[in-house]
Amino acid sequence: MASKLYVGGLAYSTTSEGLREFFAQSGNVLSATVITDRFSGQSRGFGFVEMNTAEDAQNAIAQINGRELDGRRITVEISNPQAPRSGGGGGGRPGGGGRPGGGRPGGGGGGGRESGYAHRPSKPVKW
Repeated sequence: MASKLYVGGLAYSTTSEGLREFFAQSGNVLSATVITDRFSGQSRGFGFVEMNTAEDAQNAIAQINGRELDGRRITVEISNPQAPRSGGGGGGRPGGGGRPGGGRPGGGGGGGRESGYAHRPSKPVKW
């Protein structure tokens, strides 16, 4: 079964192909992807490598974690899949989640993303 690794601390110059070649010394690499900014196309400094087996992934962690790639010391660990993101919505803790013994009560979260215009009035103001 394939295992996905998170690779952090990448140089902005590191490419997906360079990442693939670097990890190939530890085992069979199925894929390697450097994550880039969707607008500028510049590397965000991290990526993912999918190894053929869990054993290959453990070898990669043991051999590569803490080594330098393109002048930067990289971090390699098993990738923890994130839950799918959904836009907006409440947040907070289920059931209010107050602190034990009093303190501040729990509360719901705000709505989705901030528009960036929260400080502006919704209607024109006459001064």
